[in-house]
Amino acid sequence: MTAMQTRQAWPDDAAAVAAVYVRSWQAAFSGLVPQHYLDAMTPGREEPEWKARITEARWPSSGVLVAETEAGIVGLAGFGPSEVAPAIAEIGTLYAVPEVWGAGIGKQLMQATMATLEQADYAQATLWVLEDNERARRFYEAAGWRADGAVVEDTTGGASLSKLRYRRTLD
Repeated sequence: MTAMQTRQAWPDDAAAVAAVYVRSWQAAFSGLVPQHYLDAMTPGREEPEWKARITEARWPSSGVLVAETEAGIVGLAGFGPSEVAPAIAEIGTLYAVPEVWGAGIGKQLMQATMATLEQADYAQATLWVLEDNERARRFYEAAGWRADGAVVEDTTGGASLSKLRYRRTLD
């Protein structure tokens, strides 16, 4: 296992976070999201949004955690209050670069995110996952998440994709 640490992201991390986000999307969603959408993603286009999200974070109730190794930032998790129920946390993003998939980085990042949400006094957390993303669903289910029956249609890239809401109680 690669030595890794998790920490709160800072505005200076936005370029690296955007690069991880784009690379992981292009790998994880190939065949699920229209290829033209994935091909059009660039770190430069994503960076301003990540910089804003990181800058506007209200730690620990919202923010971005990064996973860092000697290679730099290799993963990220973004979270905040759910729009439908602010007392419930929502993990909006949890991604790692393909080179570290299966190395335990995602698991450690999820554990650090859950600990942060517990510090913020959330009792429950939710996240959304593409119904057809079997790899992600297996990952979340192994971490104790369960589908709660809510489904939404996502139209990313012009395709109609079903997303399932997963829920988990925090300790």
